[in-house]
Amino acid sequence: MHAKTDSDVTSFDPSPPRSPKRIPYYVQSPSRDSHDGDKSSNMQPSPMGSPSHQSYGHHSRASSSSRISGGFNSFLAKKGNRKVNDKVWIGSKVIEEENGGYGDFYHNGEGFSRRVQFFIALVGFVLVFSLFCFIIWVASLHYKPQLSVKSLTVHNFYVGVGSDITGVPTKMLTVNCSMRMTVHNPATFFGIFVSSKPVNLMYSEITVATGELEKYHQQRKSRRTVSVNIQGSKVPLYGAGASVASSVDNGKVSMTLVFEVKSRGNVVGKLVRTKHTQRVSCSVAIDPHNNKSIKLKENECKYN
Repeated sequence: MHAKTDSDVTSFDPSPPRSPKRIPYYVQSPSRDSHDGDKSSNMQPSPMGSPSHQSYGHHSRASSSSRISGGFNSFLAKKGNRKVNDKVWIGSKVIEEENGGYGDFYHNGEGFSRRVQFFIALVGFVLVFSLFCFIIWVASLHYKPQLSVKSLTVHNFYVGVGSDITGVPTKMLTVNCSMRMTVHNPATFFGIFVSSKPVNLMYSEITVATGELEKYHQQRKSRRTVSVNIQGSKVPLYGAGASVASSVDNGKVSMTLVFEVKSRGNVVGKLVRTKHTQRVSCSVAIDPHNNKSIKLKENECKYN
């Protein structure tokens, strides 16, 4: 081995011996929200890429380490917040499940409102229908049947002597007659059922003959003539017998025809009905010796 001369040393390449070639690598910050204030690119070359600048490489390592540690801490902080948020979200979900959730509340509220709406609609319909029925009922009151007694025909009129059921002797009256009456229904939208209480033929305060109008149905806006048979057999007159006998001898007996006519109309089925009652009183002079029909004038009858 011989010593190297300066010429020998200078003849060689002054660069240090080449080390094995290393592939440069880059360190990327895990978060772009780093607070180091560096606006340069996050991609930094490794310090191994510039071996000739030792100080720069040391600074790069330090800055890279600070970036890594800062980014890692930021990453851990965000992950921790995410865990906290997840815990809060899970906790709120558990509370919501324990309380049944708000969906049931809204569902129940919706169902309740439907029931209320149905109830309001039902009440409104009942009120409107009741108002309609009331208006129809008030309008039907004006359609009162019109009555007119036309005639009274006496078929038999006989005054004799007899005794009552107790054996007391008195004058007895036997009467058989018929009455004709016209009934007019002026209603335009409903028919009526017509009937009557007993039709009485009276002398003073004694009923000498009675009859009754059979119930029937009359159509709307129609006119009908009805007939009622009135008869009495061996009716005791007691104290009135003498006056009746004298009237018969004179030719005519003044009597009164008294009865009530009832009418009922089904306006809206059986829900709305209209009823009318009219009292009729007619003065009639009966000729026992004449069986002709006695026509009654309008002023001879009263309709109440």
